[in-house]
Amino acid sequence: MTAARLLGETGDPRRFRSAAAFAMACGVAPIPASSGKTQRVRLNRRGNRQLNRALFIVALTQGREYAPAREYMERKRAEGKTWNEAMRCLKRQLADVVFRAMLKDRSEELLTT
Repeated sequence: MTAARLLGETGDPRRFRSAAAFAMACGVAPIPASSGKTQRVRLNRRGNRQLNRALFIVALTQGREYAPAREYMERKRAEGKTWNEAMRCLKRQLADVVFRAMLKDRSEELLTT
């Protein structure tokens, strides 16, 4: 269901100029909220909430079951990030992976037709 939601909500991945544009459309790209010496980012409330939710489900599952994702979350937590901030970082990484996979799948589809 999650994969279908990602594909259905995205449509043709070539409409995004980059992985960063896809992440922004998903609402997982962080927005700088720094002030003075404090370096922070805040939650992006824009973007497609259905895509954001699908990436959250993938990140939540991977954070529990997939060792590299679990290690990534632990590393972010060791850097001083909260659980929500670490989850946001993982969703951003997953958005890049999903975007590349959809582009690859789309290019293979075009070659076979």
